[in-house]
Amino acid sequence: MTWTPSSWRNKPAKHIPEDYPDTDALAAVEQQLRGYPPLVFAGEARRLKTRLADVAAGNAFLLQGGDCAESFKEFNPDNIRDTFRVILQMAVVLTFAAAKPVVKVGRIAGQFGKPRSSPVEVIDGVELPSYRGDNINGMDFTPESRTPNPERLLQAYSQSASTLNLLRAFSQGGYANLQNVHQWMLGFVDRSPQADQYRALADQISTSLRFMEACGINAQSVPQMSQVEFYTSHEALLLGYEEAMTRVDSTSGDWYDTSAHMVWIGHRTKDLDHAHVEFCKGIKNPIGIKTGPGFEPDDLVRLIETLNPQDEAGRIVLISRFGSEGVAEGLPRMVRAVQDSGRTVVWSCDPMHGNTLKTETGYKTRPVDRILSEVRQFIDIVSAEGAYPGGVHFEMTGQNVTECIGGAQAISEHDLSSRYHTHCDPRLNGEQALELAFLIAEKLQSAAPGAAESARKAG
Repeated sequence: MTWTPSSWRNKPAKHIPEDYPDTDALAAVEQQLRGYPPLVFAGEARRLKTRLADVAAGNAFLLQGGDCAESFKEFNPDNIRDTFRVILQMAVVLTFAAAKPVVKVGRIAGQFGKPRSSPVEVIDGVELPSYRGDNINGMDFTPESRTPNPERLLQAYSQSASTLNLLRAFSQGGYANLQNVHQWMLGFVDRSPQADQYRALADQISTSLRFMEACGINAQSVPQMSQVEFYTSHEALLLGYEEAMTRVDSTSGDWYDTSAHMVWIGHRTKDLDHAHVEFCKGIKNPIGIKTGPGFEPDDLVRLIETLNPQDEAGRIVLISRFGSEGVAEGLPRMVRAVQDSGRTVVWSCDPMHGNTLKTETGYKTRPVDRILSEVRQFIDIVSAEGAYPGGVHFEMTGQNVTECIGGAQAISEHDLSSRYHTHCDPRLNGEQALELAFLIAEKLQSAAPGAAESARKAG
């Protein structure tokens, strides 16, 4: 291979800012980052790849979720804890429903940069660069804030390191005790307006935990009952930062991007001969590919072959994002083409990005019913094409925000202004995310092999 961590610089690069006022300062910061410790380790990324290979084989399920875009202003241990806790609760519900391990991957500890549809923003006749994420520029609509500042890369690294440190403590230090997680979930069920709908599944989980306790299976006898594997991911957008964090693994001699366990290529940056594909084809981390409207099935297969020429299981996660009204038309062709190619992939559903709309009051939002509709259709379509619907990918937060409308809380357009905190796109709040986990669990149980026959006999 002629690949190097910097070979992407010889390719066209979309959505990477070119208007840094001092390119020497940017180069100096990137050089400084090259000397910083890795945020994750190659062995952890390999372990995630093994877990994703289980998903590809239909023996596990992928839950990926977290902030649309992390911010410096909202960096707080309580926010990290709350998002982590909701993901654990969702995972328990999905584990029980699917009867399979759930691989837990956060959009966290590095998800700062965001591609924008326009490089500039105009307000009251004033034109300034668009906000691109806190690792590039600021959200305030001033020339000073919107000017890309390389020092922000150092702050992003520092915040990511602190976030990872806390996540490791939460995941391994007893906070993730299964009994604790279940009690949190029962609290949600008691609060929910749809409690009766969720209580049956919650009661089944309670019964199973009591049975295990009676058999002596608890946190004291089985340490895994109080520990979880938790991995991090983000879009590999700002390639200068990703290059600086890419290191040779001393045990294998392979290159790994040590900024996250998994990175993905966005819907807007997956041109085969462009910079983001060039960078990702040389690193050994698991790679996600956002797949949606305007992308031809043959191009997707070529992209998979480029990024995974050896067809390594667990290497590629295809994250579909068609929208509830477009998934029935767009997704079957994609699944069929990949199935016909014989390539091994994980199929996951991002039901967020294709279901964004703007209200009359100017807020971007996402209706919960559309999100759920896309997930349900995804499961049906992928299964019908002979593949395994292996995961979901949510933009969500543990905070009690009002950014997505609908759900059991019946958040309306008029409620959006009360706690609309996102720096970018609307996120599910913790209650909505858990609600969706229960509803997806029902779908997974009904779609399980033999479920229809069991239901017929029970009837």
